[in-house]
Amino acid sequence: MSHQFISQHNIFHIILYPPLNAAYQQQWPEYVQQKRFSPSFLKMRTDMIDSNNTKSSVPLLDQSHLRIVTKDGHSTLQMDGTQGKSMAYLRDAWGILMDMRWRWMMLVFSASFVLHWLVFAVLWYLLAEMNGDLELDHDAPPENHTICVKYITSFTAAFSFSLETQLTIGYGTMFPSGDCPSAIALLAIQMVLGLMLEAFITGAFVAKIARPKNRAFSIRFTHSAVVAHTEGKPYLMFQVANTRPSPLTSVRVSAIIYQEQENGQLHQTSVDFHLDSITFEECPFFVFPLTYYHSITPSSPLAVVLHGDIPRHFELVVSLSAMQEGTGETCQRRTSYLPSEIILHHRFASMLARGAKGEYQIKMENFDKTIPELPAAADSKSPKRTDMKIRINGQHTDSFQISETGLTE
Repeated sequence: MSHQFISQHNIFHIILYPPLNAAYQQQWPEYVQQKRFSPSFLKMRTDMIDSNNTKSSVPLLDQSHLRIVTKDGHSTLQMDGTQGKSMAYLRDAWGILMDMRWRWMMLVFSASFVLHWLVFAVLWYLLAEMNGDLELDHDAPPENHTICVKYITSFTAAFSFSLETQLTIGYGTMFPSGDCPSAIALLAIQMVLGLMLEAFITGAFVAKIARPKNRAFSIRFTHSAVVAHTEGKPYLMFQVANTRPSPLTSVRVSAIIYQEQENGQLHQTSVDFHLDSITFEECPFFVFPLTYYHSITPSSPLAVVLHGDIPRHFELVVSLSAMQEGTGETCQRRTSYLPSEIILHHRFASMLARGAKGEYQIKMENFDKTIPELPAAADSKSPKRTDMKIRINGQHTDSFQISETGLTE
């Protein structure tokens, strides 16, 4: 095998093709020691390798658009100019309570109880005033006067009696008289409405605690999606993990691309994802992290990602629904990926490991980690080669090819 040394003083032009992998970089010092290349050539080639590697790790696009769906699955769309919005809220009061944060829900429930007590305190006070009980001595009332509620002589006493009635405390000092029909009727009304309010609030608490949405918080999507090659074919991939030990069943994944058209409309395109070699739509068992794949074919709506073209802004919204094994309820989790969150020529780091006793372990610290894929993975037919056309003083001299097997003429 013959080699030609390239001097620093020669004028040469090098045309480089796809970058080398890490194995080539480790071989460069050997080539220099054997005087196959000059140090200046090595520095130039190393700088170009670093530049190429840096370029492949940068996200595809840098968009400043706002999301339709946030990373944790909330919609950012706002309705403007809707008529009858207040009435629609009142008709769906239960749904509004379920969507409220706990702090606001506690505030609403506390205010409901206080308001209920105040309303009936006013009614008890008015009853005592109309019956003439406020100015009387309740320990020695007139013989021809029937006191409706004993010892209600002020609004404070009326509020205390309303509170005792609602909570069935029964201290024994204030009590309604059986000879006052108005007091008995008002007592019955307060008890009925109070029981209805307590039942509603108790049911809302139980429903909010037990709703499947809370289980969905244990489902995590990777922050970024990657485009990697498997058997020479490009695939868009994302990972999802169940962070609780209890498994989920009947897992389904659906994805839609939203693109803004020139006429201001949002165009929706469905994207098919599959899980390894599972042929049916559902994954029957979800306890360890799953990797979903979308084959990027020329007809795929995501083909622009592979080709590096800059499309109009789009957003990939992924939705996962699963059934809880214990309750049979369905929970759902969503996320979205912008073009800037899709990384080319990377794949996810492995999370599966073996423990000391041989049991499987999941390393969640690697969940969002990505690693560059080897250049050979993008082309399974032949190893990556770098061809160099060398011109010295404007004359074509030789053609060298660097491959994993070494340097050949």
